[in-house]
Amino acid sequence: MPHDRRLTPATDRIALETLRNTLPRPAYTPGKPARLAVPLADLCRTPGEARDRQLNFGADVLVIDDRDGWAFVQAQADAYCGWIKAATLTTERPPVTHRVTAPATHVYDRPDMKTPETASLSLGARLSVTATQNGFARLAQGGWVPVQHLGDQPATDPAAVALTLIGTPYLWGGNSRWGIDCSGLAQAGLSACGVACPGDSDMQQAAFAVVQDIRRNDLLFWPGHVAIALDDTRMIHATAFTMSVVIEPIQTAIARIDAAGQGPFRGARRPDLAAQTLFP
Repeated sequence: MPHDRRLTPATDRIALETLRNTLPRPAYTPGKPARLAVPLADLCRTPGEARDRQLNFGADVLVIDDRDGWAFVQAQADAYCGWIKAATLTTERPPVTHRVTAPATHVYDRPDMKTPETASLSLGARLSVTATQNGFARLAQGGWVPVQHLGDQPATDPAAVALTLIGTPYLWGGNSRWGIDCSGLAQAGLSACGVACPGDSDMQQAAFAVVQDIRRNDLLFWPGHVAIALDDTRMIHATAFTMSVVIEPIQTAIARIDAAGQGPFRGARRPDLAAQTLFP
């Protein structure tokens, strides 16, 4: 059976040690743990080429290979593999204590909202907080973030999380407030609730149980597309139709997508919201 390149921690010259008996390669490695040290980075299918997905600040990865300033990694959160600029990674991995729970936030040089911001972080960024002062959280990596934008407990309603991203620009392979696609939105909502979710819509469709009725937080699928049900009549999705995150009646979307030749509707899947992973 062919390996899915998106989930296979191997390049043409080296593979993760766990694949030694199933995937022939010239060399094998246990991998090197690392963490994303910049606000956002593209995860590419080949160095410098098309983006498959994105990683947010604090994402943990396992480095499998490196060449010409690029590192081939497997993301810890969803096992997605790809090439990322090596300079965006650090081997320093202090304990993660919080996530960004607002759609976006700023990092300040001092615990004072009137000082210049030094970076911007998106929903889901993983942070190591070492202290608080004046309503700001100090990060082990440096800088201060407003405590109102952070949480150390998972949310409970993926749809409500997705609604905070209304109006976010559509971006193929995007995973942040600055740009997101359909599967990125589904993953953002579920991940904020501590529920493991694959990165692409076909993986998401395969991961969750088929249901006949539609309830809030069900995932709704078309070929290459996914939406989150708000109830049995409305959904939220990141769509190239408006190039943004929008709310749309489900039946309107089904008819519109069919008319465009992009159907058919493939039904609903129901994530188990009680099956939470480690958070943050």
